[in-house]
Order: sequence, then C-alpha cells, then structure tokens
Amino acid sequence: MLTYLFPGQGSQHKGMGGALFDEFPQLVRQADNILGYSVQALCLEDPNNTLNLTQYTQPALYVVNALSYQAKIRDTGELPDFCIGHSLGEYSALYAAGVLSFADGLKLVKKRGELMSQAKHGAMAAIVNIEENALKQCLRDNRLENIDIANYNSASQLVISGSQDDIQRSRAHLEALGGLFYPLNTSGAFHSRYMEDAKCEFQQYIMPFSFSGFRCPVVANIDARPYRQSHIAETLSQQITGSVRWKESIEYLLLQGVSRFEEIGPGNVLTKLVNQIKNSFTAEKSNQEPAFENIQQRIDNWNNTYPIATKVRVKGYEQLLETQTQAVILFGHRAAIYMKNYNGYFDLDDITPVTGL
Repeated sequence: MLTYLFPGQGSQHKGMGGALFDEFPQLVRQADNILGYSVQALCLEDPNNTLNLTQYTQPALYVVNALSYQAKIRDTGELPDFCIGHSLGEYSALYAAGVLSFADGLKLVKKRGELMSQAKHGAMAAIVNIEENALKQCLRDNRLENIDIANYNSASQLVISGSQDDIQRSRAHLEALGGLFYPLNTSGAFHSRYMEDAKCEFQQYIMPFSFSGFRCPVVANIDARPYRQSHIAETLSQQITGSVRWKESIEYLLLQGVSRFEEIGPGNVLTKLVNQIKNSFTAEKSNQEPAFENIQQRIDNWNNTYPIATKVRVKGYEQLLETQTQAVILFGHRAAIYMKNYNGYFDLDDITPVTGL
C-alpha cells in the first residue's frame, strides 16, 4: 500500500515549485485571487523577504504541495491508499483525499497562518537524542512544566514549545542530559497551550465550511488515527494547540500494511523521519518474541464469541463502531479487527463489545 506524505512549515525555500506554476495556471490564478498577491513571485523570487514569515509560509507551502500532488497524479495516475501531512501539511493531505477543495483549503490555511503569526514571544526547539520520558522528567525537575512537546517526530527527535524564556532556560538542562538542542526559526510556540487564542478564533472561522467525503483515509496529527467525517472542523482546530504525533502516525500506517511512502512537495524531511521510524519499528518488533499461541487463543475466543457486524466501543472514539471482519493476527504479533467504514485495523486490546442492543 502507498501513502503520500505532505510537508509542513520548515520545508519552504526560495525557488520551490519551479515550473509547476506554469503547468497549472488555473490553480495559480485562483490562489492569487484568494491571497491578494502573486504566490509564484513569493515562492520563486521572494522579493520582500517574506517567505519565512508564518502568514506567508503556510499559504505558499499549501499551494506548492497541491501543485506537486496534481503533477504526481498527472504523471503517474497513482492514487494513494492513505494520506498524511505534518502540521500544515495535513491540509494538503485533506485536499489530496478530496475532502477540501483547493480554494477552501487555501482560505483555511491563509487564516491559520495569520492567526498563528499573531502569537508573539513564543519559541520552539528540536531536541535530539533524549527519549520522551527523560525529557518530561527533566522539565518537571527543573520547574519547566509550562513547556509542551509540540512534535513527536521520531524516537530520537522531539520538538518543544513554550515561552522564549522557558525554552532558552531549558537548553542547559537538556544538553546536560546529552541532548542536542536546535532552536527553530518560528515566531510563536506552535502546537502548544500558548496557541489557545488562535485555536478559538479559528474554530469560529471554520464553522461555515463544508467538507466532502474521503477518497482515502487521512491520518490525523493529534491522535494518529484516521479522520472522522463528523469531526473534521474540530480536529483541524485542535491541531493548532495539539501535539503532532508523527512517530505514532507512521507506526499506525506500518501496522496497516503500508510499505511505500512518497513525499509530495518541497524537500525530503519527512522521508528521512519515516526511514528512522521504520528502522526503529522493525528493530523493536524483531527483538520481541510474540506469544503466538496466546494471541491465537485470544483471536479464537473472540471469533467464537462475537460475529462479524458486532457493535463495539473503540478507545479514543465516542461513537459505536461495527466490525467488518473476524479478528486476525497482523505481522505475527498483533491481534486486530478491521472496522466498517474506517479502512483500517484496530487493536483487540482497544475494543470492547457492546451487547444487548
């Protein structure tokens, strides 16, 4: 199976998009009308040195991602089985999945960028070579609990977000643990509690928008699970303050049987992260010795007790779901069931049958 990956803020660079602007003039004109300026000039020439400003970066990346996707489909005709985007890239994933029109996606991204650019005095930093629990303990020990983890990018790369003072103060403590500390060139504390005002205003803005059905599932940053049709606006709003659970999202896709990941848009940052996640995921699974007989017994017990179309509750989902298959073993170690209308497997451990309906 194939997943298309769409990059977010940080992948922009002068010259991105190249000849794509001339290949899709109708979309470019539409973008210019919405934005009120030439997106081609911004991306290729950056005449006013604004490409790295959040309110300009986000629309520019969305447009280039969308044009790149259109070129990919035109050249290969290959539609993905899943889509996923990193932060801002999630809007491109929803566009590729047919949920957002090009215009509506750009309007939302434009507003998102404007709101996020207004959050001042925040900072972010990438932390490499410190495991999640150790990082959290370090923040607690040094009274830095007001710092949030913005991105869970891989097992060895996390991004923290908070006030400028707190982020700077954390540096010495994290480096003392052996971590590498890389300040990010951002204007605010994105994906943290400090974006609450932006989230609330965005919630009001997104309310009139409507969304089409999914051509393929899109895995959401905030919970590493496929979007629900009825929760699209809510999920996009929560993403502004919520963590990007990239590592968990890629692991979810690997468990669905995805073997190919292709990055659509500028750069290859996501491809590198995916390769790191795949390597650690494979190593972790190879070190495990699954109790196959116990797993098989659990599956047999389920299948002998509950028929297909059983109503169930699934951890993390409010509404009842319905099984579409019997329970099976995936990858030699995972008991799972495929859910109707969700195009994916769920762990048997996360499922509770509902009886008496």
